[in-house]
Amino acid sequence: MSKPLPAETAEPDLTPRQIVAELDKYIVGQHQAKRIVAIALRNRLRRRRLGDDMRDEVTPKNILLIGPTGVGKTEIARRLAALEQAPFVKVEASKYTEVGYVGRDVESMIRDLAHQAVNLVREERYAKLRPRAEELAAERLLDLLVPPLAKRREGTPEEGEARVLRHREAREKVRTELRDGLLEEETVEWEAKETPMPMVEIFSGTNMEEIGMNLQDMLQNAMPGGMGQSRRRRVKVSEARRLLVQEELGRLVDMGEIKSEAVRRVEEMGIVFIDELDKIAGREQGRGPDVSREGVQRDLLPIVEGTTVNTRHGEIRTHHILFIAAGAFHVSKPSDLIPELQGRFPLRAELSSLSAEDFQRILQEPRQALTKQYQALLATDGVTLEFTPEAVAEMASLAYRANQLGEDIGARRLHTVMERVLEEVSFSAPEMPGNKVVVTPEYVRERIGDLLKEQDFNRYIL
Repeated sequence: MSKPLPAETAEPDLTPRQIVAELDKYIVGQHQAKRIVAIALRNRLRRRRLGDDMRDEVTPKNILLIGPTGVGKTEIARRLAALEQAPFVKVEASKYTEVGYVGRDVESMIRDLAHQAVNLVREERYAKLRPRAEELAAERLLDLLVPPLAKRREGTPEEGEARVLRHREAREKVRTELRDGLLEEETVEWEAKETPMPMVEIFSGTNMEEIGMNLQDMLQNAMPGGMGQSRRRRVKVSEARRLLVQEELGRLVDMGEIKSEAVRRVEEMGIVFIDELDKIAGREQGRGPDVSREGVQRDLLPIVEGTTVNTRHGEIRTHHILFIAAGAFHVSKPSDLIPELQGRFPLRAELSSLSAEDFQRILQEPRQALTKQYQALLATDGVTLEFTPEAVAEMASLAYRANQLGEDIGARRLHTVMERVLEEVSFSAPEMPGNKVVVTPEYVRERIGDLLKEQDFNRYIL
């Protein structure tokens, strides 16, 4: 029997069609890959709605994205995690090595994912508690500007009442000025607790990383009041308010509860994107510089299959984490992976190289399209930038031809072409506020000039 997710942990209830539509806002083309990841995301939501007797039996269907660089593999995974509001980490398979060799431990990807999840949950809690923290910070700031009235016994009762009344009126006046932002540049004296420098060098790579972190935490907690020292500082009201809000947020949140929720999200919703999987594809020959390739695959296998990893935030079971692997597989093939690892990536999608028409759409359609980015950037200097449709087509054609003549780096080529075309206006923009620059095909050709020649493409555009 299915059951709904708790209200406080419910995720966006998107259908596969809606997920593809959301991905279309940021990524051009690659419809097959979008459909596959959309189904995988929906299946994770379906699984969490199953009864207890069935939920643990349903394992995620990990995905292998195959295609050249710059066609959207990483962007698909990143946007997918954003849609699910899930912890996400991108790692490169080539950075890991077989146990016993120099390199990172494969379990570090799960520790990185746990750290990212803690930050995600903490920011969510901060957003909910910020209004309350701002209220408490405002009261503390008011106490700094108008300290509480000290008890005094001298004088008549009437004089004491008048003194209390004047103090109350002064506080209300300052409270109003604070609320209206009239005291932001005033200075206050505030007692700040300084954070000490780390006492332990942390060895990255193996479990020494966790040992070092935990040792540092124990040492700090063992000292009275932590290890921070307090000192009085004079800061502006605006800065004091920011520091006080952060301090109040630290008091209001329960880090134990945050870590518990972070571990749950990693186990139920975590996404690990393993790039450059093709770099470790290949069977071991027993000699040569690539002797550890199969060893790395075998070290990855238990993480992908499902194991328990110790982190500073608690033990994490990887059985239901979604793994999305990617690689160009120009030299090697997916079949060069060890059979056990191949079996753990049952869903495969091939991403196609981008055409000139795709480049033209990439320059205009996505929410973060390059033309929109440059228009926004130059607008900060007061320059209006406009692209004619023909100019966009010309730049797309140049980028496509450059990929044909040299190394095919996909949509990343557009960044190089755009920078070359807009180099002069980007340099001179601060000196020409109020001007309008229209980019035409002639403007593009003028800026590129003789680089249209094959030898110059390889020399300058690449």
